[in-house]
Amino acid sequence: MRPAPEKRSVDDLADFGVVNLDKPAGPSAHQVAGWVRDVLDVDRAAHSGTLDPKVTGCLPTLTGDATRMAQVFLEGAKEYVAVLELHGTSPTDLDRVVGEFEGEVYQKPPRKSAVKRRLRTREVYDLDVLDRTDRQVLLRVRCESGTYVRKLCHDVGLALGTGGHMGHLRRTATDPFDDRDLHTMHDLVDGVAFAGGEDTADGDPDESLLRAALRPAEEALAGLPSLTIAESAAREVANGAPVYAPGVIASGQNGAGDPAEGDLLACYVPNGSAICLGTLVGDPDAESGEVVELERVLV
Repeated sequence: MRPAPEKRSVDDLADFGVVNLDKPAGPSAHQVAGWVRDVLDVDRAAHSGTLDPKVTGCLPTLTGDATRMAQVFLEGAKEYVAVLELHGTSPTDLDRVVGEFEGEVYQKPPRKSAVKRRLRTREVYDLDVLDRTDRQVLLRVRCESGTYVRKLCHDVGLALGTGGHMGHLRRTATDPFDDRDLHTMHDLVDGVAFAGGEDTADGDPDESLLRAALRPAEEALAGLPSLTIAESAAREVANGAPVYAPGVIASGQNGAGDPAEGDLLACYVPNGSAICLGTLVGDPDAESGEVVELERVLV
């Protein structure tokens, strides 16, 4: 089993970590993940969801074995700040029309997307007008993962009667991360150099900058319901066995509430180390029977 998250070495963090990265404009999300992999000298790194090259902002990136749990970012919401460029003067009923796009919307992925182009629905949780000029509208969008903000801006422009397209776009949150604790690639590169003593005045290692950017991968699971299981049960899980009721110690330990049947959840051992992702299929309080069907083993 891994050490407790707060007791891990920087090598342990690289093997099972997450960086809340501030993606710059220019490279693709895939390129940025590749840079993180190379800087940390790990086998794998995986980003939290595609951002186009011109788009900036929150791109949590998992490293090492943590890439096995990339699916958790499909469960949470995304938040963006977008500039809607109107093709005519902003109408007086702007707020009303924009408000009508909250809720379920129909979208077809663009031609250059990586998924099949068929009509689908996505949920827009909040759509707010933050500022406006004659032909520009600053929008805050909180939406379901997989929502195409470019298409949303196009549709809003049509509904306003002026036409419109998306200008600048910045992602401000990918649950459970947001833009209050972003780190750049420069932070990560400098952190690695300082941790190796390369750029410190006396040549002694200073891990503080790297530890600020490279966090335990468990932080990416903060929004998921959870179970705590015994170490003996965790050893069985590591070999592919499901979680059975006798191995469950407690539920709802990470602040996300108790899991309900069918929920994706995270299982931990008592020291706070994540063991697996799974689906709740039984009663954690029962005396026997299968409780968690495995999705991903993380050890």
